[in-house]
Amino acid sequence: MQNASTHFGGIFDIERKQRRADDLARESAVEGFWDDNERALKVMKEKGGLDRQVSDWKAVKSLSDDVVTLLELAEEMEDVETAEEARQQLQVLEADVRGMEIRRLLSAEDDAMDCILEINAGAGGPDAADWADMLLRMYKRWAERRGFTTELLDLQTAEEAGIRGATIAIRGDYAFGYLQAESGVHRLVRISPFDQNARRHTAFAAVAAYPEVDDTIEININPADIKMETMRASGAGGQHINTTDSAVRLRHLPTGIAVLCRAERSQHKNRDKAMKMLRAKLYQLELDKRNEAQDEVNAKKKRIDFGSQIRSYVMQPYQQVKDLRTGESVGDVTGVLEGKLNGFMEAWLAARAEGRLEES
Repeated sequence: MQNASTHFGGIFDIERKQRRADDLARESAVEGFWDDNERALKVMKEKGGLDRQVSDWKAVKSLSDDVVTLLELAEEMEDVETAEEARQQLQVLEADVRGMEIRRLLSAEDDAMDCILEINAGAGGPDAADWADMLLRMYKRWAERRGFTTELLDLQTAEEAGIRGATIAIRGDYAFGYLQAESGVHRLVRISPFDQNARRHTAFAAVAAYPEVDDTIEININPADIKMETMRASGAGGQHINTTDSAVRLRHLPTGIAVLCRAERSQHKNRDKAMKMLRAKLYQLELDKRNEAQDEVNAKKKRIDFGSQIRSYVMQPYQQVKDLRTGESVGDVTGVLEGKLNGFMEAWLAARAEGRLEES
């Protein structure tokens, strides 16, 4: 086990990370460090991430040593209780190492960022609108399970049921790193609650994830390149209809990218949120150009229809959720819709690291 600990340390490159953290600590102690606030924030953010990784490794190493000691005692004393305690601690150790491995996979420059998530109904009529609403709830539940926060940026309800589309911000450690695995078309197969003959229907919805750009990242947007439109942000009906032009659409003329925000009653607040959405999309566009993978990342540019899905959720005639990119599948459809998505996300991250993801 001691050799295994040393081996794991090599895998996670702890010595290099400790040296880098020490270098950043010395840099932050230099007089005038905070004179360049933007640079200082970047340094402290990197140092904080490295410190957490080193701390996690030390905790795993300590637990590994404890398990070795318990196993040696159990063998020496032929003690069943001690052996059982060692077995339980070994399970905890395996889970901790697995967590470290996943965090190691979250190594891209934007993985640590918060996320802006778009959901749009596709083919399938009212079933597709209902499916988009189910996906919105699924991602909110996933965020709750991880202790992340969510903020509704835009919501467009459908006439009969569900939603035409929604945009939410999900904020927490590595939110974008995980949620980028969800970009693509999601297919639902079930007995339609909207079919009087109780027939099976297929519905589609698209999900697109963008890193939310914070103030430490400079995105140059010329105000002259933005066209702003205002409109009434109608709600579900009746007295909830907004009678002022509070909804804001921003269009970036050079790229044609448009965002719409109507979540707030205040036009000023909607404009601020729309700018966040626009910054996120422009940042993602630059990353896409760099990686030459825009069609893979931006699910909205694909047809939200048959043949383009990344994951299928089948409720009838059998129960299964299967990711078509990684082959990951589970039979607990209800659990997945309640936010149990980590297995799919981790399989995607592992496939990305191993270069097994094909362009869709």
